[in-house]
Amino acid sequence: MLISQYYFIIIFMESSWILKPEGDIATINKLMQELNVSKPIATMLVQRGINTFDEAKKFFRPELEHLHDPFLMADMNKAVERLQKAIENKEKILVYGDYDVDGTTSVALVYSFLRNRAENIDYYIPDRYKEGYGISFQGIDFAAENDFDLVIALDCGIKAVDKIEYANKKNIDFIICDHHTPGDKIPEAIAVLDPKRSDCNYPYKELSGCGVGFKLLQAYTQQTLGDFKELYSYLDIVAISIASDIVPITGENRILAYYGLKELNQTKKEGLKAIIDVAGLKDKNIIISDCVFKIGPRINAAGRIESGRSAVKLLISEDKEPAKQFSENINNFNTTRQEFDSTITQEALKMIEDNPEWKEHKATVLFKEDWHKGVVGIVASRVIETYYKPTIVLTKSKGMATGSARSVDGFDLYAAIDACSDLLESFGGHKHAAGLTIKIENIDKFRNRFNEVVSGMITAEQQIPKIEIDAKISFKEITNNFFNIIRQFAPFGPGNMTPVYVTEKVMDTGFSRAVGSDESHLQLNVKDASHVRMKGIAFGIAQKYLPVIKQKKSFDICYSIEENEWQGNVSLQLMVREIKIND
Repeated sequence: MLISQYYFIIIFMESSWILKPEGDIATINKLMQELNVSKPIATMLVQRGINTFDEAKKFFRPELEHLHDPFLMADMNKAVERLQKAIENKEKILVYGDYDVDGTTSVALVYSFLRNRAENIDYYIPDRYKEGYGISFQGIDFAAENDFDLVIALDCGIKAVDKIEYANKKNIDFIICDHHTPGDKIPEAIAVLDPKRSDCNYPYKELSGCGVGFKLLQAYTQQTLGDFKELYSYLDIVAISIASDIVPITGENRILAYYGLKELNQTKKEGLKAIIDVAGLKDKNIIISDCVFKIGPRINAAGRIESGRSAVKLLISEDKEPAKQFSENINNFNTTRQEFDSTITQEALKMIEDNPEWKEHKATVLFKEDWHKGVVGIVASRVIETYYKPTIVLTKSKGMATGSARSVDGFDLYAAIDACSDLLESFGGHKHAAGLTIKIENIDKFRNRFNEVVSGMITAEQQIPKIEIDAKISFKEITNNFFNIIRQFAPFGPGNMTPVYVTEKVMDTGFSRAVGSDESHLQLNVKDASHVRMKGIAFGIAQKYLPVIKQKKSFDICYSIEENEWQGNVSLQLMVREIKIND
Protein backbone atom coordinates (compact mmCIF):
# COMPACT_ATOMS: atom_id res chain seq x y z
CA MET A 1 0.00 0.00 0.00
CA LEU A 2 0.99 3.63 -0.39
CA ILE A 3 1.37 4.41 3.26
CA SER A 4 3.72 6.18 5.61
CA GLN A 5 6.01 7.84 3.08
CA TYR A 6 3.17 10.12 2.02
CA TYR A 7 2.28 11.07 5.57
CA PHE A 8 5.46 12.95 6.29
CA ILE A 9 4.42 15.42 3.60
CA ILE A 10 1.36 16.72 5.40
CA ILE A 11 1.48 15.57 8.99
CA PHE A 12 2.87 18.88 10.28
CA MET A 13 0.28 21.07 8.56
CA GLU A 14 -3.36 21.59 9.44
CA SER A 15 -5.13 20.19 6.41
CA SER A 16 -8.57 20.57 4.99
CA TRP A 17 -10.41 17.24 5.03
CA ILE A 18 -12.48 16.84 1.89
CA LEU A 19 -15.08 14.08 1.89
CA LYS A 20 -15.42 12.70 -1.64
CA PRO A 21 -18.93 12.80 -3.12
CA GLU A 22 -20.66 9.55 -2.30
CA GLY A 23 -22.05 8.94 -5.79
CA ASP A 24 -25.37 7.68 -7.06
CA ILE A 25 -27.23 5.91 -4.24
CA ALA A 26 -29.11 3.54 -6.57
CA THR A 27 -25.82 2.41 -8.16
CA ILE A 28 -24.22 1.93 -4.73
CA ASN A 29 -27.16 -0.17 -3.50
CA LYS A 30 -27.09 -2.30 -6.66
CA LEU A 31 -23.36 -2.99 -6.28
CA MET A 32 -23.86 -3.86 -2.60
CA GLN A 33 -26.35 -6.55 -3.61
CA GLU A 34 -24.55 -7.87 -6.70
CA LEU A 35 -21.11 -8.03 -5.05
CA ASN A 36 -22.30 -8.75 -1.51
CA VAL A 37 -20.18 -5.94 -0.08
CA SER A 38 -20.72 -3.23 2.53
CA LYS A 39 -21.83 0.28 1.69
CA PRO A 40 -18.34 1.82 2.17
CA ILE A 41 -16.87 -0.72 -0.29
CA ALA A 42 -19.58 -0.09 -2.90
CA THR A 43 -19.20 3.67 -2.40
CA MET A 44 -15.44 3.52 -2.98
CA LEU A 45 -15.99 1.56 -6.19
CA VAL A 46 -18.46 4.14 -7.52
CA GLN A 47 -16.04 6.93 -6.55
CA ARG A 48 -13.49 5.21 -8.81
CA GLY A 49 -15.91 5.12 -11.75
CA ILE A 50 -16.91 1.47 -11.27
CA ASN A 51 -20.68 1.26 -11.62
CA THR A 52 -21.50 -2.26 -12.79
CA PHE A 53 -20.75 -5.85 -11.85
CA ASP A 54 -18.68 -6.33 -15.02
CA GLU A 55 -16.62 -3.20 -14.35
CA ALA A 56 -16.00 -4.41 -10.80
CA LYS A 57 -14.92 -7.80 -12.10
CA LYS A 58 -12.38 -6.15 -14.45
CA PHE A 59 -11.20 -3.93 -11.59
CA PHE A 60 -10.64 -6.76 -9.11
CA ARG A 61 -9.43 -9.26 -11.72
CA PRO A 62 -7.35 -7.41 -14.35
CA GLU A 63 -6.53 -9.44 -17.47
CA LEU A 64 -3.77 -8.90 -20.02
CA GLU A 65 -6.27 -9.69 -22.75
CA HIS A 66 -7.99 -6.42 -21.82
CA LEU A 67 -4.99 -4.41 -23.09
CA HIS A 68 -5.94 -2.26 -26.06
CA ASP A 69 -4.91 -3.13 -29.61
CA PRO A 70 -1.64 -1.17 -30.09
CA PHE A 71 -2.53 -0.48 -33.73
CA LEU A 72 -5.24 1.89 -32.50
CA MET A 73 -2.43 4.36 -31.80
CA ALA A 74 -1.74 6.87 -34.57
CA ASP A 75 1.37 6.02 -36.65
CA MET A 76 1.76 2.55 -35.15
CA ASN A 77 1.62 0.86 -38.56
CA LYS A 78 4.40 3.15 -39.80
CA ALA A 79 6.49 2.52 -36.68
CA VAL A 80 6.26 -1.28 -36.90
CA GLU A 81 6.92 -1.27 -40.64
CA ARG A 82 10.08 0.84 -40.16
CA LEU A 83 11.28 -1.27 -37.25
CA GLN A 84 10.78 -4.50 -39.20
CA LYS A 85 12.67 -3.07 -42.15
CA ALA A 86 15.60 -2.06 -39.92
CA ILE A 87 15.82 -5.52 -38.36
CA GLU A 88 15.50 -7.38 -41.67
CA ASN A 89 18.11 -5.20 -43.40
CA LYS A 90 20.47 -5.32 -40.40
CA GLU A 91 20.48 -1.53 -40.08
CA LYS A 92 22.06 0.10 -37.06
CA ILE A 93 19.42 0.98 -34.43
CA LEU A 94 19.96 3.44 -31.57
CA VAL A 95 17.57 3.31 -28.60
CA TYR A 96 17.46 6.84 -27.17
CA GLY A 97 15.85 7.85 -23.87
CA ASP A 98 15.74 10.52 -21.22
CA TYR A 99 17.91 10.29 -18.08
CA ASP A 100 15.12 9.88 -15.51
CA VAL A 101 13.41 6.67 -14.37
CA ASP A 102 10.82 6.65 -17.12
CA GLY A 103 13.44 7.28 -19.79
CA THR A 104 16.00 4.75 -18.56
CA THR A 105 13.40 2.03 -17.98
CA SER A 106 12.07 2.72 -21.48
CA VAL A 107 15.53 2.27 -22.98
CA ALA A 108 16.15 -0.88 -20.92
CA LEU A 109 12.83 -2.36 -22.04
CA VAL A 110 13.19 -1.70 -25.77
CA TYR A 111 16.93 -2.45 -25.94
CA SER A 112 16.60 -5.71 -23.97
CA PHE A 113 13.73 -6.94 -26.14
CA LEU A 114 15.34 -6.01 -29.45
CA ARG A 115 18.97 -6.96 -28.79
CA ASN A 116 18.28 -10.62 -29.60
CA ARG A 117 16.54 -9.62 -32.84
CA ALA A 118 18.60 -6.71 -34.17
CA GLU A 119 22.23 -7.42 -34.95
CA ASN A 120 23.37 -3.78 -34.73
CA ILE A 121 21.81 -2.05 -31.74
CA ASP A 122 23.02 0.31 -29.03
CA TYR A 123 21.49 2.84 -26.62
CA TYR A 124 22.07 6.49 -25.78
CA ILE A 125 21.18 8.58 -22.72
CA PRO A 126 21.77 12.35 -22.99
CA ASP A 127 23.90 14.00 -20.32
CA ARG A 128 21.61 15.88 -17.92
CA TYR A 129 24.00 18.81 -17.61
CA LYS A 130 25.66 19.04 -21.03
CA GLU A 131 22.69 18.18 -23.25
CA GLY A 132 19.62 18.69 -21.08
CA TYR A 133 16.26 17.02 -21.45
CA GLY A 134 15.12 15.10 -24.51
CA ILE A 135 16.53 14.67 -27.99
CA SER A 136 19.71 16.73 -28.37
CA PHE A 137 21.74 17.91 -31.33
CA GLN A 138 24.73 16.14 -29.72
CA GLY A 139 22.78 12.89 -29.65
CA ILE A 140 21.89 13.22 -33.31
CA ASP A 141 25.53 13.97 -34.15
CA PHE A 142 26.53 10.82 -32.24
CA ALA A 143 24.04 8.81 -34.30
CA ALA A 144 25.36 10.30 -37.55
CA GLU A 145 29.04 9.83 -36.67
CA ASN A 146 28.40 6.18 -35.78
CA ASP A 147 26.27 5.42 -38.86
CA PHE A 148 22.97 4.70 -37.10
CA ASP A 149 20.08 4.48 -39.55
CA LEU A 150 17.16 4.44 -37.09
CA VAL A 151 16.70 6.07 -33.69
CA ILE A 152 13.86 5.01 -31.39
CA ALA A 153 13.32 7.96 -29.02
CA LEU A 154 11.55 7.11 -25.77
CA ASP A 155 9.89 9.36 -23.17
CA CYS A 156 10.87 12.41 -25.21
CA GLY A 157 10.70 13.99 -28.66
CA ILE A 158 7.10 15.15 -29.02
CA LYS A 159 8.24 18.81 -29.19
CA ALA A 160 11.62 18.20 -30.89
CA VAL A 161 10.53 19.70 -34.22
CA ASP A 162 13.90 21.39 -34.90
CA LYS A 163 15.90 18.35 -33.77
CA ILE A 164 14.00 16.00 -36.09
CA GLU A 165 14.46 18.48 -38.95
CA TYR A 166 18.20 18.35 -38.21
CA ALA A 167 18.16 14.53 -38.13
CA ASN A 168 16.28 14.33 -41.41
CA LYS A 169 18.99 16.37 -43.11
CA LYS A 170 21.48 13.77 -41.88
CA ASN A 171 19.30 10.92 -43.21
CA ILE A 172 18.60 9.53 -39.75
CA ASP A 173 15.07 8.17 -39.26
CA PHE A 174 13.29 8.61 -35.93
CA ILE A 175 10.45 6.71 -34.30
CA ILE A 176 9.23 8.87 -31.40
CA CYS A 177 7.53 7.17 -28.43
CA ASP A 178 6.36 9.89 -26.03
CA HIS A 179 3.53 10.54 -23.61
CA HIS A 180 3.87 14.27 -23.02
CA THR A 181 1.46 16.84 -24.41
CA PRO A 182 2.36 17.84 -28.00
CA GLY A 183 2.98 21.39 -29.12
CA ASP A 184 1.33 23.11 -32.08
CA LYS A 185 3.37 21.08 -34.55
CA ILE A 186 4.17 17.36 -34.61
CA PRO A 187 7.82 16.55 -35.50
CA GLU A 188 8.26 15.15 -39.02
CA ALA A 189 9.61 11.80 -37.87
CA ILE A 190 8.91 8.47 -39.59
CA ALA A 191 6.37 7.76 -36.83
CA VAL A 192 5.26 9.70 -33.76
CA LEU A 193 3.57 7.53 -31.14
CA ASP A 194 1.87 9.61 -28.46
CA PRO A 195 -1.67 8.91 -27.21
CA LYS A 196 -2.01 12.61 -26.34
CA ARG A 197 -1.84 13.61 -30.01
CA SER A 198 -5.10 15.35 -30.92
CA ASP A 199 -5.42 13.10 -33.98
CA CYS A 200 -4.78 9.88 -32.03
CA ASN A 201 -7.82 7.77 -31.19
CA TYR A 202 -6.02 5.47 -28.79
CA PRO A 203 -8.52 4.80 -25.95
CA TYR A 204 -6.13 5.32 -23.02
CA LYS A 205 -4.22 8.59 -22.77
CA GLU A 206 -2.21 8.19 -19.55
CA LEU A 207 0.54 5.72 -20.47
CA SER A 208 4.06 6.34 -19.17
CA GLY A 209 6.85 6.84 -21.70
CA CYS A 210 7.91 3.26 -21.04
CA GLY A 211 4.27 2.27 -21.57
CA VAL A 212 4.31 3.76 -25.06
CA GLY A 213 7.54 1.86 -25.75
CA PHE A 214 5.77 -1.29 -24.56
CA LYS A 215 2.91 -0.65 -27.01
CA LEU A 216 5.44 -0.44 -29.87
CA LEU A 217 6.87 -3.83 -28.86
CA GLN A 218 3.37 -5.23 -28.39
CA ALA A 219 2.49 -4.17 -31.94
CA TYR A 220 5.76 -5.62 -33.29
CA THR A 221 5.11 -8.90 -31.45
CA GLN A 222 1.53 -9.03 -32.67
CA GLN A 223 2.68 -8.51 -36.25
CA THR A 224 5.66 -10.86 -36.30
CA LEU A 225 5.72 -13.32 -33.41
CA GLY A 226 2.21 -13.85 -32.15
CA ASP A 227 3.47 -15.11 -28.78
CA PHE A 228 3.53 -12.48 -26.03
CA LYS A 229 5.20 -14.56 -23.31
CA GLU A 230 8.64 -13.00 -23.70
CA LEU A 231 7.28 -9.46 -23.95
CA TYR A 232 5.18 -9.88 -20.81
CA SER A 233 8.30 -10.94 -18.91
CA TYR A 234 9.43 -7.30 -19.21
CA LEU A 235 6.37 -5.92 -17.40
CA ASP A 236 8.46 -5.63 -14.22
CA ILE A 237 10.36 -2.79 -15.89
CA VAL A 238 7.10 -1.21 -17.09
CA ALA A 239 5.67 -1.30 -13.56
CA ILE A 240 8.67 0.60 -12.19
CA SER A 241 8.15 3.33 -14.81
CA ILE A 242 4.41 3.59 -14.09
CA ALA A 243 5.01 3.93 -10.36
CA SER A 244 8.00 6.28 -10.59
CA ASP A 245 6.54 8.61 -13.21
CA ILE A 246 3.41 9.06 -11.04
CA VAL A 247 0.99 8.42 -13.91
CA PRO A 248 -2.58 7.38 -13.02
CA ILE A 249 -2.89 3.72 -12.09
CA THR A 250 -6.18 3.37 -13.88
CA GLY A 251 -7.33 1.55 -17.01
CA GLU A 252 -4.47 0.08 -19.00
CA ASN A 253 -1.84 1.30 -16.54
CA ARG A 254 -3.58 -0.66 -13.80
CA ILE A 255 -3.36 -3.88 -15.83
CA LEU A 256 0.31 -3.28 -16.68
CA ALA A 257 1.16 -2.40 -13.06
CA TYR A 258 -0.80 -5.37 -11.66
CA TYR A 259 1.04 -7.92 -13.78
CA GLY A 260 4.28 -5.96 -13.63
CA LEU A 261 4.37 -6.24 -9.85
CA LYS A 262 3.75 -9.98 -10.10
CA GLU A 263 6.70 -10.20 -12.48
CA LEU A 264 8.86 -7.93 -10.30
CA ASN A 265 8.31 -10.10 -7.24
CA GLN A 266 9.66 -13.13 -9.09
CA THR A 267 12.03 -11.40 -11.50
CA LYS A 268 14.89 -13.36 -13.00
CA LYS A 269 16.66 -10.23 -14.25
CA GLU A 270 20.02 -9.93 -12.52
CA GLY A 271 19.95 -6.14 -12.64
CA LEU A 272 16.56 -5.87 -10.97
CA LYS A 273 17.46 -8.53 -8.40
CA ALA A 274 20.57 -6.52 -7.52
CA ILE A 275 18.70 -3.24 -7.09
CA ILE A 276 15.96 -4.98 -5.08
CA ASP A 277 18.71 -6.26 -2.80
CA VAL A 278 20.42 -2.90 -2.19
CA ALA A 279 17.00 -1.27 -1.69
CA GLY A 280 16.33 -3.66 1.20
CA LEU A 281 13.41 -5.36 -0.55
CA LYS A 282 14.77 -8.88 -0.90
CA ASP A 283 12.21 -11.53 0.18
CA LYS A 284 9.55 -8.84 0.64
CA ASN A 285 6.34 -8.36 -1.30
CA ILE A 286 7.19 -5.37 -3.49
CA ILE A 287 4.33 -2.89 -3.99
CA ILE A 288 3.93 0.37 -5.89
CA SER A 289 5.19 2.52 -3.02
CA ASP A 290 8.41 0.48 -2.94
CA CYS A 291 8.96 1.37 -6.60
CA VAL A 292 8.18 5.03 -5.89
CA PHE A 293 10.34 5.45 -2.79
CA LYS A 294 13.06 2.79 -2.97
CA ILE A 295 13.68 1.49 -6.50
CA GLY A 296 12.82 4.60 -8.54
CA PRO A 297 15.01 7.08 -6.59
CA ARG A 298 18.03 4.81 -6.98
CA ILE A 299 17.55 4.60 -10.73
CA ASN A 300 16.96 8.37 -10.86
CA ALA A 301 20.07 9.08 -8.80
CA ALA A 302 22.34 7.86 -11.60
CA GLY A 303 21.11 10.63 -13.92
CA ARG A 304 21.19 13.23 -11.16
CA ILE A 305 24.69 12.51 -9.88
CA GLU A 306 26.57 10.83 -12.75
CA SER A 307 24.85 9.49 -15.89
CA GLY A 308 21.55 7.78 -16.65
CA ARG A 309 23.60 5.33 -18.71
CA SER A 310 24.65 3.69 -15.44
CA ALA A 311 21.01 2.94 -14.66
CA VAL A 312 20.51 1.32 -18.06
CA LYS A 313 23.66 -0.78 -17.60
CA LEU A 314 22.17 -2.11 -14.39
CA LEU A 315 18.68 -2.75 -15.79
CA ILE A 316 19.94 -4.67 -18.83
CA SER A 317 22.69 -6.59 -17.02
CA GLU A 318 22.52 -10.36 -17.51
CA ASP A 319 25.43 -11.32 -15.26
CA LYS A 320 25.22 -11.44 -11.48
CA GLU A 321 28.59 -9.92 -10.52
CA PRO A 322 28.49 -6.88 -12.86
CA ALA A 323 24.86 -6.32 -11.81
CA LYS A 324 25.92 -6.35 -8.17
CA GLN A 325 28.65 -3.78 -8.88
CA PHE A 326 26.32 -1.55 -10.91
CA SER A 327 23.69 -1.68 -8.15
CA GLU A 328 26.23 -0.75 -5.47
CA ASN A 329 27.36 2.20 -7.60
CA ILE A 330 23.79 3.35 -8.06
CA ASN A 331 23.11 2.92 -4.35
CA ASN A 332 26.11 5.15 -3.65
CA PHE A 333 24.73 7.74 -6.09
CA ASN A 334 21.45 7.61 -4.19
CA THR A 335 23.22 8.11 -0.86
CA THR A 336 25.03 11.12 -2.33
CA ARG A 337 21.72 12.42 -3.69
CA GLN A 338 20.14 12.07 -0.23
CA GLU A 339 23.00 13.98 1.36
CA PHE A 340 22.68 16.80 -1.18
CA ASP A 341 18.91 16.75 -0.71
CA SER A 342 19.13 16.99 3.08
CA THR A 343 21.85 19.66 3.18
CA ILE A 344 20.28 21.88 0.53
CA THR A 345 16.80 21.57 2.05
CA GLN A 346 18.16 22.75 5.41
CA GLU A 347 19.90 25.68 3.71
CA ALA A 348 16.74 26.56 1.77
CA LEU A 349 14.55 26.54 4.89
CA LYS A 350 17.09 28.65 6.79
CA MET A 351 17.12 31.12 3.90
CA ILE A 352 13.37 31.59 4.35
CA GLU A 353 13.75 31.90 8.14
CA ASP A 354 16.39 34.60 7.65
CA ASN A 355 14.11 36.59 5.32
CA PRO A 356 10.85 37.11 7.26
CA GLU A 357 9.23 39.05 4.40
CA TRP A 358 9.48 35.94 2.21
CA LYS A 359 7.28 34.08 4.69
CA GLU A 360 4.48 36.51 3.83
CA HIS A 361 4.83 35.89 0.10
CA LYS A 362 2.34 33.62 -1.66
CA ALA A 363 5.21 31.96 -3.54
CA THR A 364 8.80 30.97 -2.77
CA VAL A 365 11.79 31.64 -5.07
CA LEU A 366 15.21 30.59 -3.76
CA PHE A 367 18.68 30.78 -5.34
CA LYS A 368 22.16 29.69 -4.28
CA GLU A 369 24.85 29.29 -6.89
CA ASP A 370 26.51 26.15 -5.47
CA TRP A 371 23.38 24.03 -4.98
CA HIS A 372 23.49 20.76 -6.94
CA LYS A 373 21.37 21.04 -10.07
CA GLY A 374 20.29 17.40 -9.88
CA VAL A 375 18.30 17.78 -6.66
CA VAL A 376 16.72 21.25 -6.84
CA GLY A 377 13.37 19.77 -7.90
CA ILE A 378 13.37 17.46 -4.89
CA VAL A 379 14.30 20.39 -2.64
CA ALA A 380 11.41 22.46 -4.02
CA SER A 381 9.05 19.64 -3.01
CA ARG A 382 10.65 19.47 0.45
CA VAL A 383 10.19 23.22 0.96
CA ILE A 384 6.50 22.87 0.10
CA GLU A 385 6.19 20.32 2.93
CA THR A 386 7.03 23.15 5.37
CA TYR A 387 5.74 26.22 3.51
CA TYR A 388 2.76 25.17 1.45
CA LYS A 389 3.06 27.49 -1.56
CA PRO A 390 4.31 27.32 -5.20
CA THR A 391 8.09 27.02 -4.96
CA ILE A 392 11.04 27.56 -7.32
CA VAL A 393 14.59 26.52 -6.42
CA LEU A 394 17.46 27.79 -8.59
CA THR A 395 21.19 27.20 -8.84
CA LYS A 396 23.97 28.50 -11.09
CA SER A 397 24.77 26.64 -14.29
CA LYS A 398 26.70 27.90 -17.32
CA GLY A 399 26.52 31.48 -16.08
CA MET A 400 22.74 31.39 -15.65
CA ALA A 401 20.33 30.57 -12.84
CA THR A 402 18.51 27.39 -13.65
CA GLY A 403 16.21 25.20 -11.62
CA SER A 404 12.90 23.54 -10.96
CA ALA A 405 9.46 24.63 -9.87
CA ARG A 406 6.80 22.66 -8.00
CA SER A 407 3.19 23.55 -7.35
CA VAL A 408 0.54 23.01 -4.70
CA ASP A 409 -2.63 21.10 -5.38
CA GLY A 410 -4.86 22.75 -7.96
CA PHE A 411 -2.64 25.74 -8.77
CA ASP A 412 -1.53 26.23 -12.40
CA LEU A 413 2.20 26.76 -11.96
CA TYR A 414 2.92 26.81 -15.69
CA ALA A 415 0.49 29.69 -16.28
CA ALA A 416 2.08 31.71 -13.47
CA ILE A 417 5.60 31.21 -14.87
CA ASP A 418 4.36 32.01 -18.37
CA ALA A 419 3.09 35.37 -17.08
CA CYS A 420 6.71 36.18 -16.14
CA SER A 421 8.23 34.79 -19.35
CA ASP A 422 9.72 38.16 -20.43
CA LEU A 423 12.17 37.81 -17.51
CA LEU A 424 13.16 34.26 -18.45
CA GLU A 425 15.60 32.83 -20.96
CA SER A 426 13.61 29.60 -21.29
CA PHE A 427 11.06 27.49 -19.44
CA GLY A 428 8.93 24.41 -19.90
CA GLY A 429 6.74 22.02 -17.99
CA HIS A 430 3.13 21.67 -16.98
CA LYS A 431 0.59 22.67 -14.34
CA HIS A 432 2.32 20.86 -11.47
CA ALA A 433 6.04 21.07 -12.26
CA ALA A 434 8.36 23.07 -14.50
CA GLY A 435 11.96 23.92 -15.27
CA LEU A 436 13.32 27.37 -16.07
CA THR A 437 16.48 29.35 -16.84
CA ILE A 438 16.97 33.01 -15.99
CA LYS A 439 19.77 35.57 -15.94
CA ILE A 440 21.14 35.84 -12.40
CA GLU A 441 20.63 39.62 -12.37
CA ASN A 442 16.90 39.10 -13.03
CA ILE A 443 16.22 36.80 -10.06
CA ASP A 444 15.02 39.52 -7.65
CA LYS A 445 12.75 41.03 -10.32
CA PHE A 446 11.41 37.60 -11.13
CA ARG A 447 10.82 36.77 -7.44
CA ASN A 448 8.74 39.91 -6.99
CA ARG A 449 6.82 39.47 -10.23
CA PHE A 450 6.18 35.79 -9.66
CA ASN A 451 4.90 36.53 -6.17
CA GLU A 452 2.55 39.20 -7.56
CA VAL A 453 1.25 36.84 -10.24
CA VAL A 454 0.71 33.98 -7.81
CA SER A 455 -0.97 36.34 -5.32
CA GLY A 456 -3.43 37.34 -8.01
CA MET A 457 -4.14 33.79 -9.15
CA ILE A 458 -4.08 31.56 -6.09
CA THR A 459 -7.27 30.95 -4.13
CA ALA A 460 -7.60 30.61 -0.36
CA GLU A 461 -8.43 26.91 -0.79
CA GLN A 462 -5.25 26.30 -2.78
CA GLN A 463 -3.16 27.60 0.12
CA ILE A 464 -4.30 24.81 2.42
CA PRO A 465 -3.18 21.19 1.95
CA LYS A 466 -6.05 18.78 1.44
CA ILE A 467 -6.71 15.21 2.45
CA GLU A 468 -9.39 13.50 0.38
CA ILE A 469 -11.56 11.20 2.50
CA ASP A 470 -13.18 8.16 0.89
CA ALA A 471 -15.71 7.48 3.64
CA LYS A 472 -16.75 8.08 7.23
CA ILE A 473 -16.78 4.76 9.05
CA SER A 474 -16.98 3.40 12.58
CA PHE A 475 -14.44 1.02 14.04
CA LYS A 476 -16.93 -1.83 14.06
CA GLU A 477 -16.86 -1.77 10.23
CA ILE A 478 -13.12 -2.50 10.21
CA THR A 479 -13.12 -6.28 9.90
CA ASN A 480 -10.69 -8.72 8.31
CA ASN A 481 -13.17 -9.23 5.46
CA PHE A 482 -13.40 -5.46 4.90
CA PHE A 483 -9.60 -5.18 4.82
CA ASN A 484 -9.19 -8.16 2.49
CA ILE A 485 -11.53 -6.56 -0.05
CA ILE A 486 -9.75 -3.19 0.23
CA ARG A 487 -6.43 -4.96 -0.36
CA GLN A 488 -7.80 -6.07 -3.73
CA PHE A 489 -8.15 -2.40 -4.75
CA ALA A 490 -4.34 -2.44 -5.18
CA PRO A 491 -2.12 -1.50 -6.92
CA PHE A 492 -2.61 1.95 -5.43
CA GLY A 493 -1.48 5.23 -6.96
CA PRO A 494 -2.86 8.37 -8.64
CA GLY A 495 -6.48 7.79 -9.67
CA ASN A 496 -6.73 4.93 -7.19
CA MET A 497 -5.07 6.05 -3.98
CA THR A 498 -5.03 4.01 -0.80
CA PRO A 499 -8.47 4.59 0.76
CA VAL A 500 -8.56 7.14 3.57
CA TYR A 501 -11.28 7.10 6.22
CA VAL A 502 -12.53 9.35 9.00
CA THR A 503 -13.84 8.21 12.32
CA GLU A 504 -15.30 10.95 14.50
CA LYS A 505 -15.33 11.46 18.26
CA VAL A 506 -12.79 8.85 19.27
CA MET A 507 -11.17 8.85 22.70
CA ASP A 508 -8.00 7.57 24.27
CA THR A 509 -8.44 4.33 26.22
CA GLY A 510 -5.67 5.36 28.56
CA PHE A 511 -3.00 3.37 26.76
CA SER A 512 -1.86 5.78 24.02
CA ARG A 513 1.80 6.72 24.35
CA ALA A 514 4.81 8.34 22.72
CA VAL A 515 7.18 5.97 20.90
CA GLY A 516 10.37 6.16 18.86
CA SER A 517 13.93 6.94 19.87
CA ASP A 518 12.99 10.60 20.38
CA GLU A 519 9.40 9.81 21.43
CA SER A 520 8.09 11.91 18.56
CA HIS A 521 5.62 9.33 17.24
CA LEU A 522 2.19 8.67 18.72
CA GLN A 523 1.05 5.10 19.29
CA LEU A 524 -2.71 5.33 19.66
CA ASN A 525 -5.02 3.04 21.58
CA VAL A 526 -8.48 4.48 21.07
CA LYS A 527 -12.19 3.67 21.01
CA ASP A 528 -15.10 5.22 19.12
CA ALA A 529 -18.82 5.59 19.81
CA SER A 530 -19.35 1.88 19.01
CA HIS A 531 -16.93 1.11 21.90
CA VAL A 532 -14.69 -0.87 19.55
CA ARG A 533 -11.01 -0.37 20.28
CA MET A 534 -8.32 0.11 17.63
CA LYS A 535 -4.58 0.67 17.69
CA GLY A 536 -2.83 3.08 15.38
CA ILE A 537 0.38 4.97 14.69
CA ALA A 538 0.78 8.67 13.88
CA PHE A 539 4.24 9.90 12.92
CA GLY A 540 5.86 13.03 14.31
CA ILE A 541 2.96 14.43 16.36
CA ALA A 542 3.28 12.95 19.85
CA GLN A 543 4.44 16.17 21.50
CA LYS A 544 1.61 18.16 19.97
CA TYR A 545 -1.30 15.80 20.61
CA LEU A 546 -0.51 13.31 23.39
CA PRO A 547 -1.00 15.78 26.29
CA VAL A 548 -4.35 16.86 24.81
CA ILE A 549 -5.83 13.42 24.18
CA LYS A 550 -4.73 12.30 27.65
CA GLN A 551 -7.19 14.90 28.97
CA LYS A 552 -9.99 12.63 27.68
CA LYS A 553 -10.90 15.09 24.93
CA SER A 554 -12.65 13.52 21.95
CA PHE A 555 -11.03 13.91 18.55
CA ASP A 556 -11.51 12.97 14.91
CA ILE A 557 -8.92 10.96 13.02
CA CYS A 558 -8.33 10.34 9.34
CA TYR A 559 -6.36 7.23 8.48
CA SER A 560 -5.69 4.28 6.24
CA ILE A 561 -5.77 0.68 7.40
CA GLU A 562 -2.81 -1.68 7.27
CA GLU A 563 -1.65 -4.97 8.69
CA ASN A 564 0.78 -4.89 11.58
CA GLU A 565 2.90 -7.93 12.34
CA TRP A 566 4.53 -8.19 15.74
CA GLN A 567 6.14 -11.32 17.19
CA GLY A 568 4.24 -13.53 14.76
CA ASN A 569 0.87 -11.94 15.48
CA VAL A 570 -0.91 -10.10 12.66
CA SER A 571 -3.52 -7.45 13.43
CA LEU A 572 -5.12 -4.47 11.72
CA GLN A 573 -3.95 -1.03 12.72
CA LEU A 574 -4.69 2.55 11.73
CA MET A 575 -2.04 4.48 9.84
CA VAL A 576 -3.14 7.91 11.07
CA ARG A 577 -2.65 10.84 8.73
CA GLU A 578 -4.03 13.62 10.89
CA ILE A 579 -5.88 14.36 14.13
CA LYS A 580 -8.38 17.13 14.85
CA ILE A 581 -9.29 17.79 18.46
CA ASN A 582 -12.97 18.54 19.08
CA ASP A 583 -13.74 21.76 20.95
